[in-house]
Amino acid sequence: MEGTGAQYNPRTVEEVFKDFKGRRAALIKALTTDVQEFYQQCDPEKENLCLYGNPNEQWEVNLPAEEVPPELPEPALGINFARDGMQEKDWLSLVAVHSDAWLLSVAFYFGARLAFDKSDRKRLFNMINDLQTIFEVVTGVAKKQTKEKSSVSNHSNKSKSNSKMRESQGKYTKALKPKDEDEGVDEEGDNEHGETLCGACGENYGTDEFWICCDVCETWFHGKCVKITPAKAEHIKSYKCPSCSNKRART
Repeated sequence: MEGTGAQYNPRTVEEVFKDFKGRRAALIKALTTDVQEFYQQCDPEKENLCLYGNPNEQWEVNLPAEEVPPELPEPALGINFARDGMQEKDWLSLVAVHSDAWLLSVAFYFGARLAFDKSDRKRLFNMINDLQTIFEVVTGVAKKQTKEKSSVSNHSNKSKSNSKMRESQGKYTKALKPKDEDEGVDEEGDNEHGETLCGACGENYGTDEFWICCDVCETWFHGKCVKITPAKAEHIKSYKCPSCSNKRART
């Protein structure tokens, strides 16, 4: 398939991992923030469809590659046929599991083609293993782990929650400030921030990134993952993440 990796040829462990992260971000976006669009594209009346994640963090639902064998391992075939045969959350979880398997197969396909030795393969796996799986992100396992860590540290340090609050028009919009805007946070606070995971992509907090917290499920997100800028956040009285908004819409 054009755009699924045929035009991109990583050469090192770091480049293969970068390719993995780009595809992973795309798949998570399809199954979380863009879930309604993804759901609509998986029409059971169409032919066998696959969910592709591209290195540029863009996803697409398309027919499988016609080449035999394909240039890259192919994702699970026919995900659209199961859409209406189970509950939406179960279907999304199933797609997430297959997407995790596909990501690993692509990464280690590159590793085999580039003749990575034992140490390179181990290093690549360890880098991948430090990330949350797509299944963990989609099913909320990552969110539960974040909440558990937050509750444990809540009594020892209240400055974390204070540093995350930004007053706007008499209300509070929750947002993690970049490091250069919040010099008062001590080293312990930075360490706790590092344990916070984005509810969309599952990656750790970065001191130079803007974050926002959902006022319903209290999950943190990169602003870029939910398309919220610091300027836009100033005018939001009560922020609801895409997942909570979708739940209310379906209800």
